[in-house]
Amino acid sequence: QVQLVESGGGLVQAGDSLRLSCAASGRFFTFNTYAMGWFRQAPEKEREFVASINWDGSNTRYADSVKGRFTISRDNAENMVYLQMNSLKPEDTAVYYCAASDSDYDFPYHRAMDFWGKGTLVTVSS
Repeated sequence: QVQLVESGGGLVQAGDSLRLSCAASGRFFTFNTYAMGWFRQAPEKEREFVASINWDGSNTRYADSVKGRFTISRDNAENMVYLQMNSLKPEDTAVYYCAASDSDYDFPYHRAMDFWGKGTLVTVSS
């Protein structure tokens, strides 16, 4: 059984920064063979892609709305993936979900993900 556990969400003001973390575990889960990513879902909106990173960190992708402000990274030794969020805006308010897929090409399609975390709430006040 695979577990993805997000942390680091909270309430911040516009312009602030937050760093989200996702801890991956599972008896037969080989973290360093999976592409990882972040999605978010605001109230009454569909889940949307935020960022992804391939198995060794050599390829990253970002939604246009976060490009230049967010940075995704991973630590394969620790089975961790991170999302550094700078210059936060009220429109970034959402529940942020960590996701894993055995193919980097599955991102940004949320229905193609193999595993999901339960999410962490980020609220940005104006």
